[in-house]
Amino acid sequence: MINLVLFGKPGAGKGTQAEFLKFKYHLFHISTGDLFRHHISHKTNLGQLVQSYINKGDLVPDQVTIDILKDVVETHADAKGFIFDGFPRTTKQAEALDKFLSEKSMEISATLALEADDDVLVERLVNRGKTSGRVDDQDEEKIRNRFEEYNNKTASLRDFYEDQGKFHSVNGIGSIDEITQRLTALINGLI
Repeated sequence: MINLVLFGKPGAGKGTQAEFLKFKYHLFHISTGDLFRHHISHKTNLGQLVQSYINKGDLVPDQVTIDILKDVVETHADAKGFIFDGFPRTTKQAEALDKFLSEKSMEISATLALEADDDVLVERLVNRGKTSGRVDDQDEEKIRNRFEEYNNKTASLRDFYEDQGKFHSVNGIGSIDEITQRLTALINGLI
């Protein structure tokens, strides 16, 4: 079983690469943002709880997020592995994820960080914003603030996974195919 954590600043290509990896390795892609939206739209108990935090402008507590992840992992127990996208974001969340996976006799195989120069990513996002209509991709100052938030949150995660020997930096500059080949080579070395 392969369980991957996918990291990268906005615009680094996480979504694009996750789509490829899930099909190539028969993994189930878990995006916490997608999960929150799913539970909210289906008015599940967890969705109502998530919505209550969002309505107050609060972050969804770690335990609620872990409960949602547990539900997905248990529902897809036949998967050959998982790609965690958007989680964990803090060391506390990484520890909780490790604990939960350990209870299932599973573990994170590797964390893959798509690395790219900020200026390249800003250009990608601004171009994406022109066609996607996403307001958060149209303002360079807001984009750079998102990068700063990413840097602040993930610095401790890098150390956490490096200490476990599971952190891998991947060059996120180049064509989609070139980046995919880098990721595939790394993952094939793990299995």
